[in-house]
Formats: sequence, structure tokens, C-alpha cells
Amino acid sequence: MNHIRALIRGSKTLLGPFPEINTDNGGVCPYQLFLEWFDSAVQHGIYEPHAMTLSTIDRYGHPDARVLILKDVDKEGWYFASSSKSEKGKQIHDNPPVSLTFYWPQIGRQIRIRGAAEMMDQETNKEDFLQRGITARAIALLDKQSSPLDDNQTLDFLLEEKLKWLKVNQQAIYPYWTVYRVKAQEVEFWQAHTERKHVRLKFARSNDQWVKKQLWP
Repeated sequence: MNHIRALIRGSKTLLGPFPEINTDNGGVCPYQLFLEWFDSAVQHGIYEPHAMTLSTIDRYGHPDARVLILKDVDKEGWYFASSSKSEKGKQIHDNPPVSLTFYWPQIGRQIRIRGAAEMMDQETNKEDFLQRGITARAIALLDKQSSPLDDNQTLDFLLEEKLKWLKVNQQAIYPYWTVYRVKAQEVEFWQAHTERKHVRLKFARSNDQWVKKQLWP
């Protein structure tokens, strides 16, 4: 136990150097600042910068979280996709409020987004599903996500059969595939500082307008 504690406490954090952030140039729209930070993450070679943590609450009030991929972002919100029959889909149905978290440790930046997830229309869902790779579509069409798996041989066999079927039925759609949009109510940008003087900019929606404030570290 002491070894594990020492290993954890000995792990280095926030070594830097980190990009500078001008709080006066943060703009009045979190969407624009997000695009700037995302572009910076790409330019710095961050691996999978579109990976984010989606946090949800189930019907019993228990929190849940998992990492998935950002599909798109615009002034209306942040987009991701999943089966509406998945655990996250069920949780969103019961409790639409969610949060998204991006963390890019190499540049010491974190973005937290709080809002409600809403389902997009069927045409959007269809278009997104058909843009997925054939294996991803085949796995979705198996319609077994989160179900108990007895053995990997069963997975391999059913996946191979579904792949053969999908090559013939290339326009097949999984009816529960859903694109979700998170309409943000709060967005916080966190820039790390090696001396712990972190910069935090918080945007909060008020009467369809964004109000920006800088927070203490």
C-alpha cells in the first residue's frame, strides 16, 4: 500500500511549458474559444484531441462516465453519437443534463461543458451512421452493446457474418443510432500554470447571452 501511495504521489504533474492565454481576448462566445483551443491542440500534436469524457446520471441518481469522440461543434452545441439503447442512451433519456470534459495534458488545458443532451433528427442519424467504418456499423447492427459476452469466438463469428451481410446491404441503418447535441449552459476553460496560478475562464448563458468571468485558480 505504501509503495502504491508513493508511486502515485511521486508522479509528476504540470511540468510545462504551457501556452499563454490572454484573458482579455477570450471573446464573448465559448464556441469560438473552443475552436481556437482545439486548433492549438492539433498544432501541438495532441493525440486524439477529439476524445472527451461524457458524464451522465442514471435514473437512480448515480453518476457514470466514459470517453468517446466529439463528432462536430457549432454555435448550437457539441455533438456525439451512440445507440439510444446503450447505457448512456438510456441515462440521457432519463436525465438529459450531461457534462463533457476535454483534457490535453501536454499543453495543460481542460475544457468543461455543462448542458442538456438532445436527440437529432433521423436524417442526421442516418448520415452519421453511414459515414462510420464498416466494422463499426457491423458491431452496431449486432445490437448487443453492453450485453454479457460468453466468449470471444461468438463475437468473431457473429461479426464475420454481419460483415458479409453488410457488404451486400451497404445502406443498412441501425435504427437506434442517434446523434446527440449538447446545448451548453456553462463552459469553463482551464489553462494550467507550472506554479499553480491556473487561469480559469467561465462562460455562463444568461437570457440567450454569454457572460464571461475569470475565476480564482
